[in-house]
Amino acid sequence: MGYGIAVDVSGPRACFTRPEMKAERVSYDVMTPSAARGILEAIYWKPAIVWRIDGIRVMNEIKFDTFRRNEVGEKASYMNARQAFKGKDKELYLDPIANRQQRQTLYLRDVHYIITAHFDLTEQAGETDTPEKHYNIMLRRLRKGQCFSQPYFGCREFAVRDFHEAANGGVTSFYLGTEVDLGYMLYDIDFEHDMAPKFFRAVMKDGFIDTAAAREEVVS
Repeated sequence: MGYGIAVDVSGPRACFTRPEMKAERVSYDVMTPSAARGILEAIYWKPAIVWRIDGIRVMNEIKFDTFRRNEVGEKASYMNARQAFKGKDKELYLDPIANRQQRQTLYLRDVHYIITAHFDLTEQAGETDTPEKHYNIMLRRLRKGQCFSQPYFGCREFAVRDFHEAANGGVTSFYLGTEVDLGYMLYDIDFEHDMAPKFFRAVMKDGFIDTAAAREEVVS
């Protein structure tokens, strides 16, 4: 096991979409482990390490809000763009009127989490790739607010407004003293086996979801 770390992340909006909802975007009540891993990888990732999410602490009260907006129902054709680049006469636009559709989003607002995680070294790690090296790099990046790409809460439009190393003590969860069964949630996608989704039973005790224990109990 690599060095453990705790990262404090917050923002005005988040949407961790439920895969069973097809037409509309509906968020889970809390952040998923795969979304947490994506945030850490946006801050610091190398082929030599892999992040393991050990827990997610929900700091703020869970609040939902909605909005509805017009979207287009398809993407611009890659093949048309490729052929146009070669000089062929191809259309490179979408008709927003003909392809318009309304979609509603049920999202979370005023989110604040503390992600506890560790990293393991992979087979691609070299002789100079020590746990101490990558741990210290991650700490420096957190303290300077550096990231490889903008971290986001589920959807790219919901950016993480602030991220830093979590402070020791002084901050408590809104759900201190309670236990909430959140049902089955998406744990991660198994990219090695046909991108099969993995789920786990999320139970929040005192605002904390123990994803390290759930790692051994995931179901397809």
